[in-house]
Formats: sequence, structure tokens, C-alpha cells
Amino acid sequence: MIQRVQTIFLFLIAVAMGVALANPLWEKVGAQPTEMAHLSALQYSYQQGVTTFVDSIWYLALLIALVGLVSTYAIFQYKNRLTQTALCAVNALMLTAIMGIVLYKTLYAGKEYGDPGDQGNFLTGFYAIIVALVLNALANRFIRRDEKLVRGSERLR
Repeated sequence: MIQRVQTIFLFLIAVAMGVALANPLWEKVGAQPTEMAHLSALQYSYQQGVTTFVDSIWYLALLIALVGLVSTYAIFQYKNRLTQTALCAVNALMLTAIMGIVLYKTLYAGKEYGDPGDQGNFLTGFYAIIVALVLNALANRFIRRDEKLVRGSERLR
């Protein structure tokens, strides 16, 4: 049934991924006010004086979009809970890869820029990814609970 609680969680994962795509993930201010570094889903940019350097990270945006699409597709796989569980596992792997990329770009690549002791500020997009991780775990839990309930009722027949 599409009216289950995991449907809400899967929908909220797709919304969180839209928020992560639309909002910046991280920023860091350098030693001087003209020095700034930004990370969004599409690019990592840093400014030193009047020069701005931009690195494209399209693969991060692609992974974020894939997580949103897979969770939307999983909503409509309510008749096959094992497929839903597998799709949640794929989402968990992709969300872990997203977190790895973001943390690498912010904590290691961002350390080269500005004050090495300052890690910068995580913004709305980063927290949306964390929310998606939690929602994915909850959706998977409720899908497994439904599957256990169905298997238990089939045993009673």
C-alpha cells in the first residue's frame, strides 16, 4: 500500500535531495575578507583577492539527483518490499559516497585554503544530506517491519 509511513520517509528523502541540490553545502572565510571558499552540489570555488578558481564536481550533483530518483522510484515499488529494501540499500551506499565526497572536499581539500585550524561552516545542503541518511534508515526499518508482519501472517494461514 502506498499509504504506509515509509512512503513519507522516501518522499522526504527526495525533498532533502532537492534542498541539497539547491543550497550551498559549505563555506569558509580565509584570513582576509576577500578570501572565501564555497562548496555546492555542482562546484567547489575559492576566491583569493580578485581571482576566483572553480572546480566542477558534477558527479556529486549526479549522485544527489540519483538518490532522489531512486527514493521516488522506491515509493511506487510498494507491492514488492524486497525491492524497496534493496533500493534503500543502494540509497544508503550513494548517500555514504556523497558524505565521503563532501567531507573530503571540506576537511582535506579545504584545509589547504585559509586557516588550517578552521574547518569552515556547514550549511543547509549538508544538513539536508544528513537528514536524508536518517530518513533512509527509518524507511528501511519500516519496510523490513512490514515484510516481517506479512511473513508472520502468511505463517498463520
